[in-house]
Amino acid sequence: MNKTEFLRAVATETGATLKETTAFYDAFVKTVHDAMANNDKISLVGFGTFEAKAKPARTCVNPMTGKKIEVAACKAPVLKFGKNFKESIN
Repeated sequence: MNKTEFLRAVATETGATLKETTAFYDAFVKTVHDAMANNDKISLVGFGTFEAKAKPARTCVNPMTGKKIEVAACKAPVLKFGKNFKESIN
């Protein structure tokens, strides 16, 4: 399912227009982005938790050449799904 198919499915499920659904989606993505950029955690009970985790600088090996490379420290976006949500799809 791509973004357009997803938005159409949500619009159908909620009875909202595609324009309203798209506006909500854009606002949701922006809010999650802004929260993670500010090191805030978003917990949606029954779904999952969005957060940015700090990854330290490290030395890795390029699997193609075998050379060691330095990887800078960064923040990585993480979505950890809740137990009930994971169990509901199995």
